[in-house]
Amino acid sequence: MSASGPMIELVSVSKTFGGTRVLSGIDLSIEAATTTVLLGPSGCGKSTLLRLILGLTKPDRGSVVFDGNEENRESANAIRRKTGYVIQDGGLFPHLTARENVALVARQIGWSARRVGTRLDELVGLTKFPADGLDRYPVELSGGQRQRVALMRALMLDPMVLLLDEPLGALDPMIRAELQSDLRGIFSRLSKTVVFVTHNLAEAATFGDRVVLLRSGRIVQQGPLKQLLEQPAEPFVSRFVTAQRGNFT
Repeated sequence: MSASGPMIELVSVSKTFGGTRVLSGIDLSIEAATTTVLLGPSGCGKSTLLRLILGLTKPDRGSVVFDGNEENRESANAIRRKTGYVIQDGGLFPHLTARENVALVARQIGWSARRVGTRLDELVGLTKFPADGLDRYPVELSGGQRQRVALMRALMLDPMVLLLDEPLGALDPMIRAELQSDLRGIFSRLSKTVVFVTHNLAEAATFGDRVVLLRSGRIVQQGPLKQLLEQPAEPFVSRFVTAQRGNFT
């Protein structure tokens, strides 16, 4: 993937919840058409960063700039239309079929049945989802299939940016490995701006053009994964890598 300039910028961003500082002075530039992995232990602020980018929460200090424009209350809905979002358990509506889950927002904004059907056909092929599964409910699908449905839903409106919050974390190892391979191919084919949250070093190696390692609400080091491995910025980086060596080759 080749970058064409920053798609998302966070400038001196801080966030506190209930008196606890979750993010502290974050400066981060995310280039267009690249995959940036937010890496770090639980509670380091990765998911909060994603929610700030999406406009689901606002920074206490600092600013979030999306495609050259600072986010505000008025721009939030427009930004969400340009952004696909996938969470760990898929977040599918249990009372809707896979087809209805994927098409929900497109129908709400007035897409025709023909346009929805054409886009669904494209996404089924892209994500390798079985077409005969579209009329099943989430409870009738495997974990991997539910995540493919969630990915189709996120891609339905052809967003500029794709945000994924530990999308493979709840899957068994074999399904996880299969989806890792498929997702890597999808990212490469679509050339979208992707921000991928994980605590897993192997996933960072699989997906990341750039890795941003966080600890306790601040960025410890960012750059190619090789740089983190070979030139750790501080002892925590080395400890984090060493702790995951058994899962990383």
